[in-house]
Amino acid sequence: MNKRILILCTGNSCRSQMAHGFLQSFDPDLDVHSAGTNASGKLNPKAVEVMKEAGIDISHHTSDSVDKYLDGEWDYVITVCGGANESCPAFMGKVKHRLHIGFDDPSDATGTPEFILSEYVRVRDEIKEEFHAFYVNHIRQ
Repeated sequence: MNKRILILCTGNSCRSQMAHGFLQSFDPDLDVHSAGTNASGKLNPKAVEVMKEAGIDISHHTSDSVDKYLDGEWDYVITVCGGANESCPAFMGKVKHRLHIGFDDPSDATGTPEFILSEYVRVRDEIKEEFHAFYVNHIRQ
């Protein structure tokens, strides 16, 4: 049976979506979903852009509320929120393993358009690296 993985953040528009895209790309047979406690209802366009640059299309993903997934059973629930001013969601559903792999929110970046884009790329690359390590160490055995 394929592992069921839920990736949580607050808005479900950026970091959780990138992690979802990468994890699914490592193993298409995984049952991966992402959600947010305050789901924005849409994806962050810059997240879609930098993922496309990495060869992964997340434009078809939806920004969903965590409530949609509370009745499911999950092998892993992974929170990806980062900053101290941000509270990570708590998930009250049935979970075998809870993990936290935190990342800065690139949508908080300020400065030139080039700097802002570089923050999205930096966070994207960190997510790819950390979720690949998670995949190798916890899923692919």
